[in-house]
Amino acid sequence: MSKQIKIPATYMRGGTSKGVFFSLTDLPEAAQVSGEARDNILLRVIGSPDPYGQQIDGMGGATSSTSKTVILAKSEQPDHDVDYLFGQVSINKPFVDWSGNCGNLTAAVGAFAISKGLVAADRIPHNGICVVRIWQKNIQKTIIAHVPITDGEVQETGDFELDGVTFPAAEVVIEFMDPADGEGSMFPTGNVVDDLEVPGIGTFKATMINSGIPTIFVNAADIGYKGTELQKDINSDAEALAKFETMRAYGAVKMGLIADISEAVARQHTPKIAFVAPATDYEASSGKQISSADIDVCVRALSMGKLHHAMMGTASVAIATAAAVPGTLVNLAAGGTERDAVTFGHPSGTLRVGAAAALVDGEWTATKAVMSRSARVIMEGNVRIPDDTF
Repeated sequence: MSKQIKIPATYMRGGTSKGVFFSLTDLPEAAQVSGEARDNILLRVIGSPDPYGQQIDGMGGATSSTSKTVILAKSEQPDHDVDYLFGQVSINKPFVDWSGNCGNLTAAVGAFAISKGLVAADRIPHNGICVVRIWQKNIQKTIIAHVPITDGEVQETGDFELDGVTFPAAEVVIEFMDPADGEGSMFPTGNVVDDLEVPGIGTFKATMINSGIPTIFVNAADIGYKGTELQKDINSDAEALAKFETMRAYGAVKMGLIADISEAVARQHTPKIAFVAPATDYEASSGKQISSADIDVCVRALSMGKLHHAMMGTASVAIATAAAVPGTLVNLAAGGTERDAVTFGHPSGTLRVGAAAALVDGEWTATKAVMSRSARVIMEGNVRIPDDTF
């Protein structure tokens, strides 16, 4: 009979996602380095793999947005406060995907770092904004979080409203510096639009971009959609989901992320696949009426094989960056004009993201993307797992 062990943990909402946050030094020694022990612990904490797809015996919420883990430590990088490592936990398979960042949970990283003493005390004002310099270890990029402080503590409550989140909270401004994901060109094929050939399905115009997170954009009309779909319209359609996954796999090969489509099954977190359409009136999942006059473009994105209920933070960076580059499918769907920000409609409502892109030596590069999110602690204490987990 195995006993249960306690691991200090904090359950947090960041943007439209939730995850279990750990300080690196609080993890069992075997899990303080990457490897099988760490993965097994995070799988057990979240409740995966679960053939029922519910994660009843863990902290996961049976969606890609709630099957997430974060490990933070004092930064080893000069001029940074905290190292942020993100693990996307598969729901029904025994693996943790470390291939990308979670932009939504980034909003909670600064608050956790401050509360756990990972940010130097002299950088935290008694009242005002604490600028937390985050090193995102998955993609080796800098992110700046502007965290509100009241009476020396992180302010979590406020009147900032974020579509996809029920209650208002304090606004956290996030700056993604040099957000092109990974090494090499922001457009890995060298083109802002390619023909993506998917055997057995068809050939589609596609914009494939590495910014925020590797993302494949296609036109909604080309795949039989309007761009105003909600989760119920797609996630119950097994044939449609299989089609999207096949397109994603072939896009991943074309982007150079994998060598063969068979490798896509072990890389579910990246790339994302999304479809775009011109601004259109629609009803969001909450019943809120979205007017085409209030948005520039409609975007729907899939995460871990399902249509996302709102929009991933990293995909939002990809959307804004692509919108800033003339000729991309996102830019064309948004009217084809020059822009340094875009407001897009997603299943839960709207989101505005600023981005700057420039043509340097014949190649497009993103310099910064900015968005507002919110975050708060839901529960803190210890999470328990059996001691034979690792």
